[in-house]
Amino acid sequence: MKLLPVVAALLAMTSLAPAANATGVDCTITTLPVSGPTGTATMSGQLCEPTGASQKTIQLLVHGGTYNRSYWDLPGAPESYSYQRDMARTGRATFAVDRLGTGASTHPSSLPLLITLEALNLHEVVQHLRAGHVGGTAYEKVVIVGHSVGSGIVALEAATYHDVDGVVLSGMTHMPAVPVLTLGAALGLQPVFLDDLLGTLGSDPLYFTTRPGARAGLFYDLNDADQLVVDADEAAKDEVSVPGMGTVAVFGIVLPTTYGIDVPVFNAVGTNDVLFCGVLALRDCSSANALRAQEALYYRPEAQLETYVLPGAGHSLALHRNADAYRDATRAWLSSKFGM
Repeated sequence: MKLLPVVAALLAMTSLAPAANATGVDCTITTLPVSGPTGTATMSGQLCEPTGASQKTIQLLVHGGTYNRSYWDLPGAPESYSYQRDMARTGRATFAVDRLGTGASTHPSSLPLLITLEALNLHEVVQHLRAGHVGGTAYEKVVIVGHSVGSGIVALEAATYHDVDGVVLSGMTHMPAVPVLTLGAALGLQPVFLDDLLGTLGSDPLYFTTRPGARAGLFYDLNDADQLVVDADEAAKDEVSVPGMGTVAVFGIVLPTTYGIDVPVFNAVGTNDVLFCGVLALRDCSSANALRAQEALYYRPEAQLETYVLPGAGHSLALHRNADAYRDATRAWLSSKFGM
């Protein structure tokens, strides 16, 4: 599908959102054309960059299941939790997208939202970033960053299209805790049309979200999390395609898709991530060295795999009290590999 002829029209729809009390940070919302299941769809994203600074490298941020782009800049939470604004304050540009079916992006039928389409969408966004369709800057280097389900999609994108310069996978190992995921899905998820908060999104029976209160146990270690942030997360939650999530689990996480990645990879998890770490996941996340020893066989030497574990954090490590340490570690890796 040729998308470039409609780029100009859609970019004219771009709306601007002023930075929310963030000194030295400019954030704008951009709408881009991408391939949908039945034709052209639109993908919305937030660009955050340091005020007045020209950037050559950008991070493309991809959220996980039942999230939208707000994972990277959570409304109602202290600004110190914002990955995007924190990166901008230290001179780094980011573009956080709403995947199809979430946020301000097109909401197609859930059934065809499979990992192959989502990886294609990200490939198209990478091309938009390099062509200068986001913020007017033609970025020379793109580092793609995923969280959870988003990491699985990012892995397939990088392994298929070979169009990015680096990959960050967070909230993911190759051995999910199947018993925890099974129980979490059975007790923690429900169809969106039954949800008091999101029921107005529609009646598609294969779009699911978390039940009220379930996010705390699934995504957090409450010994390292503020209730204000957990509440803000609950208020900003979104939906996920169940068929899509299933294909991500198989083809983006469990199978060695990452072996096709030929650029540097940084893998970060929380030590207490009940979905991807611990005895039930056959994964020791107690240290970066322990994690790397278990994950290295899924990567080629070109990936130069580096690992990081955030002490005390659960699955959504960017939203825990010590998330600044995770961002610092990511920054250090970006600097060492790309001079960011």
